[in-house]
Amino acid sequence: MPRILPVETIQIPKEAEPILKEIEKAFGMVPNLFKTYAHCPPLLEANWNKVKAMMMQGNLSRKVKESIAVLVSKDNSCDYCVTAHSAILKSIGTSDDEIRAIEQNPENADFSAKEKALIGFVRKANLEPLRITDTDFQSLRQTEASDVEIIEALGVMEIFTGFNKFLDSLQVDIDF
Repeated sequence: MPRILPVETIQIPKEAEPILKEIEKAFGMVPNLFKTYAHCPPLLEANWNKVKAMMMQGNLSRKVKESIAVLVSKDNSCDYCVTAHSAILKSIGTSDDEIRAIEQNPENADFSAKEKALIGFVRKANLEPLRITDTDFQSLRQTEASDVEIIEALGVMEIFTGFNKFLDSLQVDIDF
């Protein structure tokens, strides 16, 4: 049971209304994550802007970004984000078999060597950030990963580590 209930239509703070409408337009629904953030409209707005910037724009493919979201969330044991972003992977055309491959071992999934290296790097950064070595960066450079791509992949990881902690602390109900 959630520790703080998501806001519902009758109790939405006025400042949150346009943001929630934009989220609904983007997803066809307003996920409980954002309904819970709506208790604090400035935080809702900041996080929605981060999602738009990191997940819907940039150089990395949506499949790579959603896979990072799934894997970081899996590593952090956040069932909400694993469920939500597996559903998004499916909605963008990723097959069930491919999603299983991504979750079990992304090395066996349909990614380029650069994408696999970026995914592995951000998983290590999530779990052991102080153990990132110059060798890890050399390996990324050998795949021709650019600074922009490295920062973008880390930015996706950053968003989801925060979401994972928020969702799990509040035990937000999965709605996907």
